[in-house]
Amino acid sequence: MRLLLVEDEHDAASMLAKGLREQTYAVDIAFDGDAAIEKLSVNTYDLVILDVMLPGKDGFAVCREMRRTGAIAPVLMLTAQDQVWSRIEGLDSGADDYLTKPFDFGELSARIRALLRRGPALQDPVIQVADLHIDTRNRTVRRGTRSIDFTAKEYALLEYLSRRQGEVVTRPEISEHVWDETYDPFSNLIEVYIQRLRRKVDTAGEGRLIHTRRGEGYQLGGMGEDD
Repeated sequence: MRLLLVEDEHDAASMLAKGLREQTYAVDIAFDGDAAIEKLSVNTYDLVILDVMLPGKDGFAVCREMRRTGAIAPVLMLTAQDQVWSRIEGLDSGADDYLTKPFDFGELSARIRALLRRGPALQDPVIQVADLHIDTRNRTVRRGTRSIDFTAKEYALLEYLSRRQGEVVTRPEISEHVWDETYDPFSNLIEVYIQRLRRKVDTAGEGRLIHTRRGEGYQLGGMGEDD
């Protein structure tokens, strides 16, 4: 999942981004409201973490602009202000949740997970694809009775494919949601990580779950055409 973190304090932004990346998220950072609007105009994000007090456009203005242009990504608003009026203005501007500074990183992580589960209906935190079980709360994976360990980026790719199970997912879609803006579109990084997933998920004697559709992309579950 790819997040946009909008925070003008550079040290705080770096620490938050580091913690979120360790939680398997891809994270882009904007240090002011105008930069946030620019990134939102060219990238697709799964969630936005938005500080209220920003240079230029404040968080309320950024959120209103997001909703005006049709952006549907959940917004978790952060602020040092604990007044009721501030929370009301944040929610009225289009935010989905509100967290007052200082906060515990564990609570921030839990709120992010809760917002990402929301959709037309609340999603089950456990995703199942055939006999593959992915628990998105604690990021554990097993196939049948076999537990599988993944690096943070391997897990992020597997979770994204599992949320799109049965669909053919293109390389641009994967890079957009699993990697951040430093991703090189001319690299073979996605292919490398798909092969790593295959070695761990599709071992000998088990049915193949990860498929390649030539010229289209990748598919978890369903009947793909393997290369």
